[in-house]
Amino acid sequence: MKPAIFFRLEPSTVSHTERLVSTCGGFLAILAVFQVSQVFLGHTGTLLIVPSMGASAVLLFAVPHGTLSQPWNVVGGHILSALIGVTCALLVSHTIAAASLAVGLAVGAMYYLRCIHPPGGATALAAVIGGEATHALGYRFVVTPILLNVLVMLAVAILFNYLFTWRRYPAWLADRQDRTTPDAGAGEKGPIEHADLVSALSQIDSFIDVSEHDLLRIYELATGQAERQCLRPEQVVLGHYYSNGQFGVDWSIRLVVDESPNADPEKDMLVFKVVAGRGRRTSGVQTRAEFARWARYEVRRDDENWKRVTGAAAISE
Repeated sequence: MKPAIFFRLEPSTVSHTERLVSTCGGFLAILAVFQVSQVFLGHTGTLLIVPSMGASAVLLFAVPHGTLSQPWNVVGGHILSALIGVTCALLVSHTIAAASLAVGLAVGAMYYLRCIHPPGGATALAAVIGGEATHALGYRFVVTPILLNVLVMLAVAILFNYLFTWRRYPAWLADRQDRTTPDAGAGEKGPIEHADLVSALSQIDSFIDVSEHDLLRIYELATGQAERQCLRPEQVVLGHYYSNGQFGVDWSIRLVVDESPNADPEKDMLVFKVVAGRGRRTSGVQTRAEFARWARYEVRRDDENWKRVTGAAAISE
């Protein structure tokens, strides 16, 4: 098995410019956090900067449009987690139990308050295992260094990302910009191909924390394609090819090689052979209704490619 398949590596559509911008943003954010902390907290206080801010920098500058990177997620996630972490450190004497409880409660609380921010879990953990200097702060740990660090990070994120037209932070700035841009493709939306998706992602030029397969699936569900593309039993014809419309390793093409008509449609049987994709060179037997539920659309061979049969062609053949 190839490593790319085992680890499910997704192809990157992000430009080198975007990667460099994200790198610079992360550098500037942490540098600013250290500088501001030096002014307000002094040298000793600066050493209390929580490592979880480094994780936040990744989200704020590599995934600025992501849901987990938005201001409420960053502020709420860190502050809530810090409060829970300090409380557990004060009330639970066993360090391992306190640390585990702090992270677990932080995850649940972030869910309920809709401010999930993964680095918040590290903040809750730091409040428990941060050592004597952290424990001595008590609930002041929530304000300095946590709140101070968060505010500095957000300020840098807003100002830095605004310098680049394709990056807007918070995300609602990008939404407002999109609403003021005329939609040249307005009108009826049809099925999209893999190449169309890759092209669209490259135009966005930003890391999107979702796979291409999931994006296509979301599109299908949102537009009702999955339901509309299912065939009716009477549309399944002997000698024709059909696809399940899946992607990747689940994709499959079947040829109907025989049929056994019956007065009762529920007992009308088909014999098929898998000619491409998953299960290739295997055969099977299904009722016509079962086959129709599996099939999404009819296809035909065009040189080395399979193409979907649509419209009048699907009816006439």
